[in-house]
Amino acid sequence: MRIPAFQGLLIPFLLTMVVAGGGTGCAMNPVSGTPDVVFMSESSEINIGTENDAKVRERYGVYDNPELQAYVQRVGQQLAAQSHRPGLTYHFTVLDSPEVNAFALPGGYIYITRGILAYLNSEAELAAVLGHEIGHVTARHAVRQYTAATATGFVGAFIGIATGIPVTQDLFNTLGNAMLSGYGRDHELESDRLGAEYIARASYDPQAMIRVVGVLKNQEEFEKKRAAAENRAPRIYHGVFASHPSADQRLQEVVGQADKFKTLSEPKLARGEYLAQIDKLAFGAVSKGAGKMTKGSLMYANHYYLPEIDLAIDFPADWNLQQSLDTVTATSPDQQALLQLDVRELEKNVAPDEFLKRHLQLNTKPAGSTIKGLSQNSFTAVLPDAAPFSARETRATVVNHKNRRLLFQGTARTHEGFTATDTLFLATARGLRPLNADEKQLLERKGQEQHLRIVRAKSGDTFASLAKKSHLKDNNESVLRLINNMFPDGEPQAGEFIKIIE
Repeated sequence: MRIPAFQGLLIPFLLTMVVAGGGTGCAMNPVSGTPDVVFMSESSEINIGTENDAKVRERYGVYDNPELQAYVQRVGQQLAAQSHRPGLTYHFTVLDSPEVNAFALPGGYIYITRGILAYLNSEAELAAVLGHEIGHVTARHAVRQYTAATATGFVGAFIGIATGIPVTQDLFNTLGNAMLSGYGRDHELESDRLGAEYIARASYDPQAMIRVVGVLKNQEEFEKKRAAAENRAPRIYHGVFASHPSADQRLQEVVGQADKFKTLSEPKLARGEYLAQIDKLAFGAVSKGAGKMTKGSLMYANHYYLPEIDLAIDFPADWNLQQSLDTVTATSPDQQALLQLDVRELEKNVAPDEFLKRHLQLNTKPAGSTIKGLSQNSFTAVLPDAAPFSARETRATVVNHKNRRLLFQGTARTHEGFTATDTLFLATARGLRPLNADEKQLLERKGQEQHLRIVRAKSGDTFASLAKKSHLKDNNESVLRLINNMFPDGEPQAGEFIKIIE
């Protein structure tokens, strides 16, 4: 789905792909009924989803709320039964991430974050998000993207730069990125059309698709303004259409086509049922399911803070930072270079160069050196084109800090790009420092665990007055309006149920 990321925590998660038993040839597209030339069998498609499901769960974490998980699974299965591929075994999982995000793996694995759940306002809107992702699966968008990428030379797709696992293909493979950043407008519109059809067949209001896109468009515009104020790149997964859905004729048309599939004269919204399910939902970056190595961490502008070990990391200015559990990825403004940080538990009596050898599964220790001027025990090396985790030369740096081991991996699309950015890769590791007083205050202010609460608005309540009672400290009034779909200037009406943050 064309969904922007909230507070910029999304990693460009290029999923590891093993096409075991995949074949080249024609297959009937389940949606169109016409032949597709594809390089992947359905069994391989399912294997990819199965193999990568564990990696997604490990990297993002599964939200610890069995009742909510069962609810999302139930809604998703109702939609899947109405889809063009009802014979697939579908899996629906709520991830413990504050990102405003949803995505699908091939073979029927659908993920939605707790972050986006905070912005939805009815079961019909939840169904719209899930239906859109089911549409990507039924239309085999990932398979078709893989075929196109392979035909143009991008062999071996879905590379796991965020899995912490050594990989062997192009670190910047565009196919894996498409699964999280969009397949192009035609495919996204097709998924909107299919999702609207599925939710209509399941007795929901297909216009919920328009409302969801509107909510996300507002969130995207707000994030862009906040990013500009914080002097950073906006953390947007991939933006919704340039125009607002109310003015997007193509979107209106494809969703309108679903009216003929309605099963009820008054399709259900189930707002009350949905709000009851998300009452006490964790909101923001802090959650019990956070990565054990980085719990309480915070990204702000180009800085990454780890208060448990009193450490600040300054990434290159203007680079876009995205986080998932114990990994941070920084991408250059031109998308030509990437620096990944993994935070791990320190293994005693394992030197940094020995750790790098083991982690990258090298036959011998790589040729490198310690980092001059850094007090912590460290090792850095440039690995050549045949590096075990990238098809390109990569700067790998290991730093031991207290009870943590920091692993930096930096690479670029071209040799010239690597040469130009290698100094930045080294400077990031060399610049490790303790937190200053202002940063400690910032962390204390933002580190309180927050939850959504569903309350009935009282006479005289305004979002300004409710914001004063909230733990939110930045843009709190706007955030309350956004999560209640009353942005930019709506106000609660006495007696209606609204979301607040405590």
